[in-house]
Amino acid sequence: MSPRARRFLAYACLATSMSMVGSYVALSKPLVAAIPVFLLAWMRFGIGGAAMLHWLRKPASEPPMTPAIRRLVFLESFLGNFLFSICMLFGVSMTSAVSAGVIMASIPAVVALMSWAFLRERVGTRVWAAVACAAGGIALLGLAKPEGSTQAADHWLGNLLVFGAVLCEASYAVIGKKLTGALGAKRITSLINLWGFALMTPLGLYQALWFDFATVQPGTWALLLFYSLAASVWTVWLWMTGLRWVPASQGGVFTVMLPVAAALVGVLVLGEPMGGTQLVAFAFALAGVVLATAPVRTVY
Repeated sequence: MSPRARRFLAYACLATSMSMVGSYVALSKPLVAAIPVFLLAWMRFGIGGAAMLHWLRKPASEPPMTPAIRRLVFLESFLGNFLFSICMLFGVSMTSAVSAGVIMASIPAVVALMSWAFLRERVGTRVWAAVACAAGGIALLGLAKPEGSTQAADHWLGNLLVFGAVLCEASYAVIGKKLTGALGAKRITSLINLWGFALMTPLGLYQALWFDFATVQPGTWALLLFYSLAASVWTVWLWMTGLRWVPASQGGVFTVMLPVAAALVGVLVLGEPMGGTQLVAFAFALAGVVLATAPVRTVY
């Protein structure tokens, strides 16, 4: 595969991954209404793990994991799976949609800053411009949404939790870049899901003891299956595959697709209105992706 084709395949993987994350974040609202958060997350990791048990086997070509890689695998799961799920599910339920949208718009900027600070990646002017477009677009998208009727204390705490999810998602992108240099995408996906299941088991079991599973409707079970496979298997594998061929700071710009996809699901599936401001926001977001992914011309 040529470098150009490999680069565009990586872009497609990253964009698809974050679009799916945005979709299941939006669709998790009816799930949270029907199933307690910790039990929901525990079942998600369990279903995802059952679907990729064969990915856990160590390939013959893979070198033994060093203690440093083992720590990174744990951190990737703790921050990107465990804490992200808790912060986002609780945060979105406690704050307004407009606040969540504006806060989530900071993900690309946080990824770029973390890539510069921890990976020593050079963040060029065009990537910063892409980050600005992404943040501006999603801020417009959020500001166009009406405020929800949440209590002041819950609203403040919800905003804090959503920003915590932003930090978790940015850490996930940066740590994932380091892991892809040592492990394959399938192996990373299965290992961090296993850690997520282990971390969530005590909380999930506690809520399962008193939860009446008979109250869950068939449609909710189907949505849970999609959520589990998308969150634990498909999105992680796509993200790790894409990160093998692009810098984490550039890949982080694709996190703009997360809130964009969430808003699209709100419009197309949940019936929320779409106005001119939202369309301008999408234009900003797409401009950011173009700036981040267009090949640089070399002048001789």
